[in-house]
Amino acid sequence: MPKPSQRPSIDTVTTIRDDGSRFFLHPADVKGFFTRHRRWTGLLLIAIYLSLPWIKIGGHPAVFLDIGGRRFHLMGLVLAFQDAWLLFFAITGLGFSLFFITSLLGRLWCGWACPQTVFLEHVYRRIERWIEGDAVKRRKLDAAPWDVAKIAKRGGKQVAFVIVSAVISHLFLAYYVSIPELWDMMGHAPAEHWGAFVFVFLFTGAIYFNFAWFREQLCIVICPYGRLQSALTDDNTMVIGYDADRGEPRGKVGTPDVGSCIDCNRCVQVCPTGIDIRQGLQLECIGCAACIDACDDIMTKVKRPTGLIRYDSLVGLEGGKTRWMRPRTIMYSILLLVGMSVATFAISTVRPASFGVTRIPGAPYIVSDTAVRNQFLVRVVNKRDTNQSFTLELRDGPASLERTGFTETIELSALGEKVVPLVLQVPRSNYDGRFHLLVVLRDEAGSYTVEREVEFVGPDPKLLREDTP
Repeated sequence: MPKPSQRPSIDTVTTIRDDGSRFFLHPADVKGFFTRHRRWTGLLLIAIYLSLPWIKIGGHPAVFLDIGGRRFHLMGLVLAFQDAWLLFFAITGLGFSLFFITSLLGRLWCGWACPQTVFLEHVYRRIERWIEGDAVKRRKLDAAPWDVAKIAKRGGKQVAFVIVSAVISHLFLAYYVSIPELWDMMGHAPAEHWGAFVFVFLFTGAIYFNFAWFREQLCIVICPYGRLQSALTDDNTMVIGYDADRGEPRGKVGTPDVGSCIDCNRCVQVCPTGIDIRQGLQLECIGCAACIDACDDIMTKVKRPTGLIRYDSLVGLEGGKTRWMRPRTIMYSILLLVGMSVATFAISTVRPASFGVTRIPGAPYIVSDTAVRNQFLVRVVNKRDTNQSFTLELRDGPASLERTGFTETIELSALGEKVVPLVLQVPRSNYDGRFHLLVVLRDEAGSYTVEREVEFVGPDPKLLREDTP
């Protein structure tokens, strides 16, 4: 016997019953301005996700995180593993952008662009509706006994979910191994690429579990963003809200002295997290605007003004004027601009080659009968897809400084690297103590240079001269 439906409450999560069991939601279909534009936005984002590994920019996929080759290809920009520190700006930039957007427009990210919402609403639930029917039919199917028809529908849906999950996980792997490499892996036995096979198997299972069963629980239970909204928003933030002054008291059409809300519960039926927006802003609300389209449709049918549920601030819903410029939006704007400026400068310092100078392990210096010697290893990485030639020069060192190793031009193949020894020495009679110098790597065309500062170390000059034979 099916369990009774769950009525939304602002004090409890709708999808969890009093006995702790799961209440599965079947959001009703809705049409309207926001639903239409949200669907096109979601399909565009899915198309971008699916196409980026296929689009070539500079001979490589538009986004290719080549972990094995220690290269990151991002829209034509090639970053070596040494440039991974730039990811700090990407992560913090995303964070500050999210804070800024949330302070202005609430959970716009959640309802319109979050991968969880995009794939759930525009892929998995579309498959579910195509196979099992609308919300009413799905609820009837839940209550129906397990006969051939139910097994066929439920089984077909699960098979479709597994296939889509596998496609998503394979495309995700392609971001790290490239499409040609992925295709080659798929043509061989799993044992030949067991690491990739296990990853795809586990990732497919995780995606299937999430979108087939866990669903909105990820937003409610796991994702911290909903809990952060109370700290990121204020009464002037644009959210989805119910105009209680206009809607209350509720009553059927034709009832005297009632508000505009006819208590049809259509806004509850279409909500993907099962809340009643008329109870106020809640953690579970992802800002998808389904309730706006549902309410506007009902208001149009009963010939009443739309906007009973709408995008507005809490101040606006109470009849006040929303303030866009306020301390938190100004602060987030400044932080975002500062971050963008620093990130732009940091990216501008990225060169088509990188190199490092490290001291050879062992004694930091060697004193011979004639000189004080320091030994280094110079590692040069060519980040371009074409061959490059490099020369090395020294700056700011004493005139008596002598160099051995890396005295001639070296040539590196595309995306190649080479480690070359570099020995620096100063005659004992000219050694006056530690000093710093610049080791400069220059491409043969002279279009750019990369510099590293090193320290030449040695013994105390006085002790050195006392020991001079």
